[in-house]
Amino acid sequence: MQYLGVGRLGTHQSVAYTGTAGTITNAISAGVKKVRVAVTSAAYIKVGVAPTATTSDPYMAADAPEYVTIAPGEKVSAIQVSGAGTLHVTEIP
Repeated sequence: MQYLGVGRLGTHQSVAYTGTAGTITNAISAGVKKVRVAVTSAAYIKVGVAPTATTSDPYMAADAPEYVTIAPGEKVSAIQVSGAGTLHVTEIP
């Protein structure tokens, strides 16, 4: 895990995913360049303006948060590998 040297976290969003992708509702805020992404079950994730994760996207292990570079206005989406879960996205202001 990368140390960002940040003492605070910003807005948090979560969404459920199954065999159907779940995508956070609100786009990432202006000025935000990094987010912390966590999933509660193994998933594939996708970042973009209107993303829908598929099984061709990058794999993410359960309960192993990752810091992802992102642009304001983008969203994060996840789809399960084999079991439903929850996608958590927290902005790093």
